[in-house]
Amino acid sequence: MFETLLVTFREGLEAFLMVAVATLYLRKTGREALIAAVRSGLGVSVAGSVLLGVLLAQIGSMSPLWEGILALIAAATVVWCVGHMRKMGKHMGAEISGGLGKASLLDGTKAWWAVFGFICFMVGREGIETAAMLAALAGNSELRHMTMGGVTGVALAGAVAWAWVRFGRTVDLSRFFSVTAVFMLAFAVLLVFRAFFEFTEIALIPGIDNTFWHDAATPFAEGIYAQWASVLLVLAPTVWLLAAHLMDRNTKLQAI
Repeated sequence: MFETLLVTFREGLEAFLMVAVATLYLRKTGREALIAAVRSGLGVSVAGSVLLGVLLAQIGSMSPLWEGILALIAAATVVWCVGHMRKMGKHMGAEISGGLGKASLLDGTKAWWAVFGFICFMVGREGIETAAMLAALAGNSELRHMTMGGVTGVALAGAVAWAWVRFGRTVDLSRFFSVTAVFMLAFAVLLVFRAFFEFTEIALIPGIDNTFWHDAATPFAEGIYAQWASVLLVLAPTVWLLAAHLMDRNTKLQAI
């Protein structure tokens, strides 16, 4: 549940922020009629991501081999996602504004479809990453727990995105993405470990005693240690961000 919450919160926040920036840009430039294209693009992207996630989860449940492969794909996706956000995060607004600016200059329905396609691409990219990560978790998680974590993560992402739009610079998104990046990379390490666990179950790794290592890894992949790791992936960055916020607030109060 907690791993699902972390993934959907972070990736959902990126998607919601993209939609928020796009909507604000269209309103600022007097192109409110194209906001419907943004909403439609968001809906199609979310639906497509859910279908992809279900498909990948079904493939992963076929055998430990596929579960291990999906875990490695998800780990690589996490690393790419963190690197991409560190590189492009500061320029996200300019990228969205530039893309929408070109699309909205087209005539009539062409502008609508251009904006729709642009949002599908931008949000769909986040959706594909999320689907790959969640599919890797599906084999070792109950559907009820994943649903709870996913709904909670999306709700929190929507709340933070709304707060950013409503209160602007008082929400430090740069710090949020920097802190969560550390724990997303830790999550990637756990996914690699999970792949190792699945591969040793079918004696796929040469040169080692696969049975011994599979038994040794079980508490860390599916037991109590895995559960504690999932909790810490959410609790640790939350405490970190809260402490940093309180320290900043205290510093501002002392400066008054």
